[in-house]
Amino acid sequence: MFYTTIDQRSLSAHFQDLTAYHVWAITRLTEWLRQKPVQVMEAKAASSFPGIKATLLHMVEVEREWMGHLELAPDLFQQGLNDDLDSVLDALVEQATALQDYVTSLQEEAFAEICYCNLMLAGEIAVPRKDILQHCLSHGIYHRGQVVTIGHQLGLKDAPMTDYLFYCHKVKKGNGQAGRGSTTRKPESGRERRDPFLAINFFSK
Repeated sequence: MFYTTIDQRSLSAHFQDLTAYHVWAITRLTEWLRQKPVQVMEAKAASSFPGIKATLLHMVEVEREWMGHLELAPDLFQQGLNDDLDSVLDALVEQATALQDYVTSLQEEAFAEICYCNLMLAGEIAVPRKDILQHCLSHGIYHRGQVVTIGHQLGLKDAPMTDYLFYCHKVKKGNGQAGRGSTTRKPESGRERRDPFLAINFFSK
């Protein structure tokens, strides 16, 4: 039986968990993509970015930009990025790891601090650091899904599972992290058994 948990955790622990998942998901995705022909990775497809490689480049550039704002170094994303495929895939993993290291370095009070960012299309904004971090992580999830969808258009139908609950059940739990600082709540009486929902092969990969 696999139970979810109700966590009573700090923002620091919460974001350390999410960035660890982010690194795992990005690594899993890039390892899959490294096995595919370069021609497919660079092929045009109908999407907001014209292909897998273009989407990956966008992911790296945006996350670099937000890291620049978070570390008060907004020119960080302008350092340039070699756009050959291996370099882009390496940069994705490196950037995800840099975000994880950044979160680990923060004190608890830093997550609620207001960050002032001057954005090209929106001007100056003032938002808590935790909201920027959540945006970065959500942005990665969004575009990882987009890469998989583009892959289906191009005949790549063997994408790895990167859902968060899959990570909790198969990875974090196996590392002894699941349930840390949490209280397990079993199902209420009469609700112990339910028909399987339609997440086909959810835990089989």
